[in-house]
Amino acid sequence: MALLDRLRRPTWGRIRRAADLGCGTGRTAAWLRRHSDARIDGIDLSEGMLARARDRGAHDSLTLGDVRATGFPTASYDLVIASLIDEHLPDLTPFYAEGRRLIAPGGIFVLVSYHPQFMMVSGMPTHYTDGNGEPLAISTHLHNLSDHVTAGVGAGWQLAELTESAIDDTWIAAKPTWAALRGHPFTMASVWI
Repeated sequence: MALLDRLRRPTWGRIRRAADLGCGTGRTAAWLRRHSDARIDGIDLSEGMLARARDRGAHDSLTLGDVRATGFPTASYDLVIASLIDEHLPDLTPFYAEGRRLIAPGGIFVLVSYHPQFMMVSGMPTHYTDGNGEPLAISTHLHNLSDHVTAGVGAGWQLAELTESAIDDTWIAAKPTWAALRGHPFTMASVWI
């Protein structure tokens, strides 16, 4: 969420309708609620994540479905946003194309991603701890920056902004085993128009 605070665009307070792709637990929608009065439609492939998003209460609607074919109305959103989901997709092309289909004229697509350099250096797949305390890895796909640019431009997007965050003392305090990764890019946010 800190990367969203650093972006120069969009003007969050002017967002009227947002599509939150891969909405997960609703963390991104909760951030949007603090920064706008937008109507927020969320979609996720996991019913468990949607249940947590429902409990959080930041979305106006939640749909069980695929971010590459949402079924949401064409050209209806001035913001399409996705956070930390692209690594679960084997091919970025349908994802960027769906974002393009959803966006209204003048709209913006914001994507927060794990930085490919972090994924290469750490070798760490996306993972979580289940209800029994067992670590579970999720299918993770490495997408280089060029993969994003190729898919985005191919869908008709223009890259307008890119910002990155690095592993710093705050992260190392929370995850001491990351000390050797100090200074490596960790996440990135791209803005497409």
